[in-house]
Amino acid sequence: MRTPVILLSVGPLIFGLAAMGQNSSSSQTPQPQPSQSQPHQRSAGGDVGSGSGDIGKGAGKGAGHAAEGAGKGAGDLVTLHPIGAAENVGKGAGEAGKDVGIGTAKGTGKIAKGTGRAVAKPFHHSKKNESKDAAQPSSGESPH
Repeated sequence: MRTPVILLSVGPLIFGLAAMGQNSSSSQTPQPQPSQSQPHQRSAGGDVGSGSGDIGKGAGKGAGHAAEGAGKGAGDLVTLHPIGAAENVGKGAGEAGKDVGIGTAKGTGKIAKGTGRAVAKPFHHSKKNESKDAAQPSSGESPH
């Protein structure tokens, strides 16, 4: 009876360590450095997309912490520890609220930045247009 219980509890740990060992190969290969000194600035659409991703990550983390707290609370309730159950459920809910709030704030900020850049783009003159105007000869005489 003890052997299956031990295997069931140690088996996922062994598989998890094996999977983690397979994913660590990326740290062994050196990453090439970019040749440019300044990284490219993200486009307005990229900012909006990244902000949406942050909101989704925050909601996902929050749901995970809420489920974790509920699961621990249910386990404590089954083992007749009602104080621990309430504590774990409350902790899970608090962490969930924190994660959702942080994700929403970061995401909304990026979306607002991207939207502002997209709206302002038509009003900003490109330096290319200015240099073409300056390069044309202005000799007082009209070509016609």
